[in-house]
Amino acid sequence: MQNRSILKNIKSMVLDMDGVLWRSSEPIGNLPELFHDIDKLGIRVAFATNNASLSVEQYMQKFFRFGLTINPWQIVSSSLATGAFLKEKFPSGGYVFVVGEKGLVDTMADFGFIHAEEDVIAVIVGMDRTINYEKLFKASKLIRNGALFVGTNPDSTYPTPEGLAPGAGSIVAAIQTASSVTPIIIGKPFPSIIRMAMDRLSTNETECLVVGDRIDTDILAGKQAGCITALMLSGVSKVEDLDNSTIKPDFIFNNLEELIQWMK
Repeated sequence: MQNRSILKNIKSMVLDMDGVLWRSSEPIGNLPELFHDIDKLGIRVAFATNNASLSVEQYMQKFFRFGLTINPWQIVSSSLATGAFLKEKFPSGGYVFVVGEKGLVDTMADFGFIHAEEDVIAVIVGMDRTINYEKLFKASKLIRNGALFVGTNPDSTYPTPEGLAPGAGSIVAAIQTASSVTPIIIGKPFPSIIRMAMDRLSTNETECLVVGDRIDTDILAGKQAGCITALMLSGVSKVEDLDNSTIKPDFIFNNLEELIQWMK
């Protein structure tokens, strides 16, 4: 039985996006109404996503299309965490080969890492819906020649209205096979993104609820950050997946609307 009283102490939420707020371009529920209710509850919100295909500005535009105005500080993505990781390792920046979309290329540039096809210090791999053999070949060759191999996240799939589509993890796996090199993975299930979001919310583990649709990334990351967790069944993971998983969320709901109703 889910203990409803625990939710009464929640002061902040870290929400995943894909599979929780939307499936590609399709919202899950009435988002303006849901966030009005969250605001009435006095809960501060940040968004932590493994999806590195969009920049912060592009995410803000997507929220706006769904009727929501979001502050830049509220958005934490695996691309931002990747940029921060690289900046710590290479303070002066440098050239990198990006297997990913414009949002990832732009975010890397913001941190001083410019996309190039030779003499690179790292190969950065995220979701790329224009992936082709040539990109896979270039990436694996650069890694074999000594470039650092960094994957923005391990998500093998992501939810769309048509079903599960290949995610960044699928591309990372292909390049790992081709290069025979194990990548450094930045995003969830590692807790750095969650902790970054918590810092921005000025919150602590006991009053923060981490909400996601994947047991193996979102929920595990929340657990590793020491937070309370809630699994949404509106995305990738299903109830039957819990039978074979050692990772157990504190709460399970069909969707965000159901969770908010419980919190009222």
